[in-house]
Amino acid sequence: MNQKFPIYFHTSQLEFHPKYEWALGNRIKHPETTRRAESIFKAIKKNKNDFEILEPPRIPLKAIREAHNYQLMTLYNTATTLKDDEAFYPSVFPQRMKAKPDPTNIYHAGFYCFDSGTPLNNKTWLASAWSAASAYYAADSILKNESFYSYALSRPPGHHASRDTYGGYCYFNNAAIAARLLKKQGRIVIIDIDFHHGNGTQEMFYRDDNVFVISIHGDPRKHFPYFCGFPHEIGQGKGEGYNLNIILEDNTDIKTYIKTLKETVLPVIKRYEPSYLVLSAGFDTYELDPIGNFKLKTEDFYSIGRLFKSLKIPTVILQEGGYHTKDLGKNVVSLLNAFI
Repeated sequence: MNQKFPIYFHTSQLEFHPKYEWALGNRIKHPETTRRAESIFKAIKKNKNDFEILEPPRIPLKAIREAHNYQLMTLYNTATTLKDDEAFYPSVFPQRMKAKPDPTNIYHAGFYCFDSGTPLNNKTWLASAWSAASAYYAADSILKNESFYSYALSRPPGHHASRDTYGGYCYFNNAAIAARLLKKQGRIVIIDIDFHHGNGTQEMFYRDDNVFVISIHGDPRKHFPYFCGFPHEIGQGKGEGYNLNIILEDNTDIKTYIKTLKETVLPVIKRYEPSYLVLSAGFDTYELDPIGNFKLKTEDFYSIGRLFKSLKIPTVILQEGGYHTKDLGKNVVSLLNAFI
């Protein structure tokens, strides 16, 4: 078993450079930049005695195919033909029941996308596939008992992507890819602590009783993704009762957050008795984050990590949001230190 905490990342994930996004009618600088990964690396290298950076092999295409519709994959492949300085932002979003899309036509991308902030370019497939590979092999290391805890610096993030849609800066759902690998050996809990509801992850396991999805997030009535993430969404069919959404108020601090974990989340996880835990770790809950609205501090992520470690369950930690790049690395290391 690894003596150092394993960090999975491939440098090709840095080749994706979205320049801007459209947000509520405004063109703004895109928050999901390479500076996010660079901030994390800088902090990790200051603690090089504790962490080991590992380059994942190429992900088996089957692992992506099992999680995502072939048309979505075809669309990303179509985007590889765009020029180096060209990005495509969907501007037409047809009613899905009335459209017959062609994923080889880049102008049909709006059928598969649900926002105007997630562009396609000729590096989308490359970076997203390696991001998924980082998640896949972080999970694989746990499955093979090479480590008890692992971390995937998954960039772009993944929890908003569903089987056949993308958005929220997400293209492949890394949590779903990791969970599908791990569920071969037992039941899984995916716990999403990003400020925004993990709509894609919820959708992908909504009818599955072998993957319990829990999301703690800001109120979707006024925060992305707006249309889902409410308490009445509890799963369907065999999955009924295996989806839990917990909404916290704006300006939530660590005291309320820890109370929620201790009184609600941890007891639910213990009753389910999972074999593995997938932690979708978003850091846009940080007090200075530009697109979150909680009040967590750097040291608070350590406290959160300690509670999850207390479960004594093999855990793969996946990078989701977190856009205050100056402090993102410190926040990530704070969480990871709790597992060392």
